[in-house]
Amino acid sequence: MTTSKDKLAIANIEIDIIRKDIKNMHLAVYPPTGRIRLSAPVKTDDEVLRLFAISKLGWIKRHVENFKSQPRESEREFVDGESHYVKGKRYLLKVVPQTGSPNVSIKGTKELLLEVKPDASRAEKSKILKEWYRKNLKAEIPELLTMWEKRIGVKSNDWGVKQMRTKWGTCNIQEKRIWLNLELAKKPTICLEYIIVHELTHLLERNHNERFIQYMDIFMPKWRLHRDELNSLPVAHNDWVY
Repeated sequence: MTTSKDKLAIANIEIDIIRKDIKNMHLAVYPPTGRIRLSAPVKTDDEVLRLFAISKLGWIKRHVENFKSQPRESEREFVDGESHYVKGKRYLLKVVPQTGSPNVSIKGTKELLLEVKPDASRAEKSKILKEWYRKNLKAEIPELLTMWEKRIGVKSNDWGVKQMRTKWGTCNIQEKRIWLNLELAKKPTICLEYIIVHELTHLLERNHNERFIQYMDIFMPKWRLHRDELNSLPVAHNDWVY
């Protein structure tokens, strides 16, 4: 696929222009800060792009403001009493010094225990907790993925979890491979499901066009509510910077 990138400035708003082998223009605003991208057919005239962007200016401003007002987590220090989220629920961290192998577990309904060596650094604590999140998310995905593949009528060839700075998920159409953002381990399960459905639907329709939206409406009628919930939850301090 041929792809080129440029920029367009309208009313002090910068828009990334992506020219590629598609038939229609598509406008999108991405979390966390409201990055704007306009995808357009390769030979689209610059003036056509400018007029299209101007016609969508009100829509753009609303979505950018929504993302900018989204709450941000402060930088995590991994100390006692600090808030951490698991599947959308808030837990208070309890750091337990011990000499054995590191371990993370949930105690009761309010505590997240982090068992580490007494001299463990902030970076080491962060890595241990991140790997625990990764393990939990990887354990949760297969059942949801299989269920939604059957409902949608598609089959992915592979999937994985990784830290992503600008997206909750991605889908490689050619390879039928899905990637899910590690941050989803902190969000409610329905938000994870929404991203899985979104990425699987790309196996039926590559672009975010009317056909894609119609599919989403059929497969997950309340997807807009789940999307809004996901985009209203606090985002990580470091992981959403362009």
